Amino acid sequence: MLHQPTAVWAVAFACVIAFMGIGLVDPILPAITRDLEATPTETEMLFTSYLVVTGVAMFFTSWISSRIGAKRTLLIGLALIVAFALASGMSQSVEAVIGFRAGWGLGNALFISTALATIVGAASGGTSSAIILYEAALGLGIAIGPLIGGLLGSLSWRGPFFGSASLMAVGFAAIVVMLKTDAPAPVPIRLSAPFRALARPALGVLAAAAFFYNIGFFVLLAYTPFALVPLGLGSAITLGLVFFGWGVSLAVTSVWVAPLLTRRMKRTHVLAAVLPLLALDLVAAALVSGSAAGLVVCVIVGGLLLGVLNTVLTECVMEATDLMRAVASSAYSGVRFLGGALAPPAATLLAAAFGPAAPFFAAAAAVLVAVAILLLGRAQLHRANGVVDRLEEAEAIGAGDS
Repeated sequence: MLHQPTAVWAVAFACVIAFMGIGLVDPILPAITRDLEATPTETEMLFTSYLVVTGVAMFFTSWISSRIGAKRTLLIGLALIVAFALASGMSQSVEAVIGFRAGWGLGNALFISTALATIVGAASGGTSSAIILYEAALGLGIAIGPLIGGLLGSLSWRGPFFGSASLMAVGFAAIVVMLKTDAPAPVPIRLSAPFRALARPALGVLAAAAFFYNIGFFVLLAYTPFALVPLGLGSAITLGLVFFGWGVSLAVTSVWVAPLLTRRMKRTHVLAAVLPLLALDLVAAALVSGSAAGLVVCVIVGGLLLGVLNTVLTECVMEATDLMRAVASSAYSGVRFLGGALAPPAATLLAAAFGPAAPFFAAAAAVLVAVAILLLGRAQLHRANGVVDRLEEAEAIGAGDS
């Protein structure tokens, strides 16, 4: 795996930076609220704009890349991330940051949707080595995003944006210079394909469940920093360390624990067991919302559970129908991100109206709705317990986690 062309390392480096984007702003949310005189709900829109655009774009990225090629799509995505990350750091109002984060989401969707194909096309040592490298980049990015955000955010909330833009610019230049060839052009995909895919009962059940599951995911990720501020954990570096632990937990269970469980249990049984545990973790977070130590423990435990659920849900999506898996993954990811987009501002509104525990209780209820959807639709999910091709598994996991 380690003996790869320089082009592969250039793309892998860019993957790490792109995956950092999911948690990069988490430690600086309180600082943005303070310095830009924004409300918590306005600041949470940084997540919403990013996730809405990422989710909508996911419906169309397969259509785009199947026509202009993976390399061009990847470079366009990188260029957009650089431009909008830089613009976010230069913003003078929270409304501007919200808008530029939306552009960042578009770039991220384009990049992530084609990064795996580019790595596989340039890698040596076979597909397996390329996939291991890709998954390592995914896990590393998710883990270190909050840590880098906290370190740079301790200097200024603008630091993480400028840092991300600089690193992505280096990645863009490296790919332009080192990646000489493009992956083979895929068969063109119809623009309507992801939307038509959602009419399939199995995919519709999984997408609906993921919509509500992602509400729980992003309440834990995006609202918890605001819950920790009154408890004395409001500094960027402290929040960065807390969510670094969350990211490491998620990465470990996603890459190692989830495959271990699915070798011993049906995927649908893993979901039926772990989703209620996530709901219990969110209820525990509500009950200990006045304790900094208790909330930190719930965040770390939540990361362990989320890593398993992310991987197993996307594996189910790939096996549940006879659709092209790229199309199924795009449709599922689009719906899933839209669910996540609702959670951050709704959480702060609930906290303002009913207290700091209310968002966690609401998130637990949303996760239980996901459980109910899966149980009611279980007759449609027999195919979801099939054997997954390793390449397509990593592609869908990347789309789901980005």
